[in-house]
Amino acid sequence: MRTRNILTAAMGLMMVVAVPAQAEDAPPSFNARLEGYAYPFDVEMFGFASQGQSLEMAYMYLPGEADAETIVLLHGKNFNGAYWETTARLLQEEGYGVLIPDQIGFGKSSKPAGYQYSFNQLALNTAQLMDEVGIEKAVILGHSMGGMVASRFALSYPDRVDRLVLVNPIGLEDYLDYTSYPPIDALYKGQLGQTPEGIIAYQKANYYDGDWNETYEALTVPLVGWLNGPDKEALAYTAALTTDMILTQPVIDDFVEIDVPVSLVLGTRDRTAPNRANLREGETRELGRYDRLGGEVLPLLEDGELVELSDLGHLPQIEAFDRFAPVLLGILDEDG
Repeated sequence: MRTRNILTAAMGLMMVVAVPAQAEDAPPSFNARLEGYAYPFDVEMFGFASQGQSLEMAYMYLPGEADAETIVLLHGKNFNGAYWETTARLLQEEGYGVLIPDQIGFGKSSKPAGYQYSFNQLALNTAQLMDEVGIEKAVILGHSMGGMVASRFALSYPDRVDRLVLVNPIGLEDYLDYTSYPPIDALYKGQLGQTPEGIIAYQKANYYDGDWNETYEALTVPLVGWLNGPDKEALAYTAALTTDMILTQPVIDDFVEIDVPVSLVLGTRDRTAPNRANLREGETRELGRYDRLGGEVLPLLEDGELVELSDLGHLPQIEAFDRFAPVLLGILDEDG
C-alpha cells in the first residue's frame, strides 16, 4: 500500500467542456434522452434486453493504437459521459483506447422507471457493452458514483480489470450507518423540488469549496435542462431510485475482497456525502471528509495506492486538469 501527495504538476492542458447551442438567453430544456445536448464525440447506442425490457445504452468509443490498453471511464450521478472529454482526448493522444458509457438511467441512455437499479446490474451492463465493442480487459476508472459502479465491476469481473482507478468516489462510507433511511417517495419529492439555483448551490458548496465559474456551470446544463423539459417527473423518479441504490448498496465493506490493483485519487477538499441532511440525532461523525477517508480506506485494499490532490475538490479532472493529468498518466504508466 502506498500514499502519494501530489501538490503541483507541470502540464498546461486546457479544460474543455462541450456546451450545447441554445437560443440567446433561453434556459436549456431537454427531454429524458438529452436530445439537442451536444456530446464531444460520436454517440452510439448499444441495444440489449435487461429485466424484460428493450434498452439502449449510449456510449462513445475512441479506438486506441494496436495492442494498447483501453480505459473505461464511468461517470458520476450528477453527470454523463460528456464531461470526460478532456481526459478522453488526452488518453487518445497517448494511444489508449477509451470507452465512455452513459449508464442506464443517465445521460442519453434509457431511463426505465420499472427497473431494479443496482451496481451489480450496471456492472453487468458495462461488461456486456465491452463485449459488444470487443474489449476483453481494461482499466476501469470511475468518478463519484462511477467509483461505486467500478468497484462492483472489479468485484464481479476481476479477470476483466487491469487496474481499478477511483477518482473521488462516493461510497467510501456506508452512509446508512450514520444517517436515517429516506423513503423513495421522499427522495422523489425532493427531486421534484429541485431548482437550478439549488443545483448550483449544492455543487458550489460540496464540490468546489464555494468557487464557481463558467466551466462548472456548463456541467449543470443537462440537469437544469431536465428541470425545464417535458420529462421532469419521470426523471425525478429515476433519480430517486438511483439515490436509493447509492444508500442501500454500499461497496466499502467489500473493499477487502478486491484483488486487482487499485489507485485511489482524492481531491482532499471534497465534502460530498449523500444523505448528510438525514444525519441521526447524536451522530458525531463528519461525513464526506475526503482529507481523512483515504487513510481509512487504504488499509482495506490488498494492492492499493493513495494519491492525494491537496486543495482540490470532488472533480479534480475538471477543477485542475493540469494537476490531474500527470497523476493519471503516471498511474497508467505503472502498468505499461
